[in-house]
Formats: sequence, structure tokens, C-alpha cells
Amino acid sequence: MKFVHIADMHFDSPFVNLADREGFGDIRRLDQRKALKKVINYIKENKTPYLFISGDLYENQYIKKSTIEYINSLFGEIPDTQIFISPGNHDPYLKNSYYNQYKWNKNVKIFGSKIEKVSMDDVDIYGFGFNDFYCNGCDIENLNIDNPEKLNILVIHGTLNGAILQEKNYNPISERVLRQKGFDYVALGHIHKTNYDIDAQFLSNNYGNFEKEKIIYPGSTVSMGFDELGKHGMVVGEIQKNGKCNLDFIQIDDKEFVEKQIDVTNILSKEELIEKINEQLILENEFVKIILIGKRNFEIETYELYKMIQNQRIIKIKDKTKINFNLEQIANQNTLKGLFAKEIYEKMQLENITEQEKEIMEKAVEVVFEALK
Repeated sequence: MKFVHIADMHFDSPFVNLADREGFGDIRRLDQRKALKKVINYIKENKTPYLFISGDLYENQYIKKSTIEYINSLFGEIPDTQIFISPGNHDPYLKNSYYNQYKWNKNVKIFGSKIEKVSMDDVDIYGFGFNDFYCNGCDIENLNIDNPEKLNILVIHGTLNGAILQEKNYNPISERVLRQKGFDYVALGHIHKTNYDIDAQFLSNNYGNFEKEKIIYPGSTVSMGFDELGKHGMVVGEIQKNGKCNLDFIQIDDKEFVEKQIDVTNILSKEELIEKINEQLILENEFVKIILIGKRNFEIETYELYKMIQNQRIIKIKDKTKINFNLEQIANQNTLKGLFAKEIYEKMQLENITEQEKEIMEKAVEVVFEALK
């Protein structure tokens, strides 16, 4: 039994965290369409009979009917593939949602808010969907597999060990309970980073030891931003009748979000900084976030930098620099600034002070020094 597993495509997302560059959200929304097209083409070429979509296929608040029609038209290109969708917290099965109101192709099954089983010739597929933007559980503890002699799949959106991780509002699922159920594969969604080790081609331990159980997050098919670095795509698999499961990860998103640091300590002007940024080596498939670090010798206004940067693949600039000053020297001055610096400096020498407290004090010094200019 062959399958493709994707999740968290978030069609028509506003990409608000990437809004520093005008029009970039439009680019990524087009990339979402290209990504699903790639998935469908793979299914066609490999005659894959099952597609599992584990939630957050689209953004309920922003999704357009034309996008739904595009998605459904692609589903119509693979009529011999059974598609199973488990709605998530961004695309719940609401009364007025497209899941409920739109006429989907006959090969599409959308799960509701009670665990349901669909029996095929070679496999029983169980699924559950959110019916609101939050879900405290799906009663999976009381689910029992009807026929252990068949292959059994679970398609579900939620947070593995969510009760432990304080993610109780997004369908917390116990790893221990899933292990006991005996599924041949669990197609998860919600976590945007895959727990499949792409480089080593085996399962990592980020979310538990899944080598035997095959409990998989494929990650978001298209990266949503700089909090989702690395490769993004789909998991493809084939399960034998003896339960052996062969998996692979295929990169779908041909763009990668990358962070690059620039130390400004020895840079003396805005012009020199812009020159340094423009010298950065950026590959054609990369979207870059520049992180400025070190001690600055001049005022940095990131919105001004955007105007003068040549490479449009630089999407964000994050200023993490600190004012270049010697607090101990300023503390010896007989001025208001000196008195404040002395008080802060003495507190920072205490043995029990934490790094977080030091950072807060340094930030306070910057604010006060700026005010006393």
C-alpha cells in the first residue's frame, strides 16, 4: 500500500511575519499552489492510491473560493487516489466552512469531530477533525482497531504529548496511547518541522522514538517563514502486508529560508553596513534574514536599510546590536549618566544575577543613555 502524507499547507496565509518586503506574501501564495501541483504530479507518476492531508490545508479566515476551486481541480486530476483530510485548528470543520459548504470531488473524504473509520480493500483508515479553532482532545483512548489483520492508518491533527508540552488546546495526543493502539502508520499534522531525519533518512528523536511505530509529522509542505528553516516537503511511504513500512522524505518547497549574521562592531557607518549586506553570498533558492549583532557605532534604522539593499531575496533584517559603550568607565563620571551607570554596573557584578537579568539591565542602560543624549 503506497501513500503520500502532507500537512500544514496553510493556503492563502497572509504571511504577516514576512511583510517587511512588499509583495512577498503574494510570491509565497503562488509557491503554495506550485507545491500542491508537485504533490499531485508525483501521485500521478507513481500511481499512488492514497493521499493523507493532516490538517491546516488552508487558513479559514483568509481562504478564497478561487483557491478552494484550484485545490479541488487538482484533486480531480487524481480520481483513482483516495484523499483523506483531517481538519486542523486553522481550517476546522465549521458549519459555514468550505469543508462543509463546498462540493468536493468524490475521491475526497473529510473527517469530522468524531473518530471515524473508512474501510478500503487493503486498509482501514481512521480519522478525526477539529470542529473549532481549539480542541482539548479526541477521545483516542477509547478507540480500538476493529481488524488487526488489515493495515490500519490514523490521520489526525494534533500535538504529540501536548499535555506534557503545555499544548493542551490543540488536540493533545499521548505517544504512549498511540503505541498501544497498533496502527501501522499515524499521519500527524500541526508541527511544522518534520520528525523524519531528512539527512540521515531515518526517524529522529525530536518528538519521541518512532522507529517502530511510524508516527510521523511531515512538517509544513511550504515553509511559512524564518521560524521554519530547512527543507520542507512530503513524506511518501509503502506499507507491506506484514506491517513493514518504508518511508522517504521528498523536498517540495524549492525555496529555503536562511539566516545570516553580520557583526557590526568594526563597521563605522551606515554606508559601510549596506555595502557589507550587499556583499552577502545568497543562492537563487534562498530567502534571507540578516541578523545584525555586536556593538554598534552608529544608529541603525532597519527600514532605511531596506531601501538601499540590492538583493530582493533579503526579506528581513533583525537588529540585535548593542550600543558600543564602556559601562565601567561611564560609572566613574560625576554626572547623572555616571550615577545611573554606577548603580547598574554594581548590580551586574553580583554573583547571583542571571544572564536574562543582565540583558534586561543592558537594555535599560541603552534606553536611558538615549534619553540623556
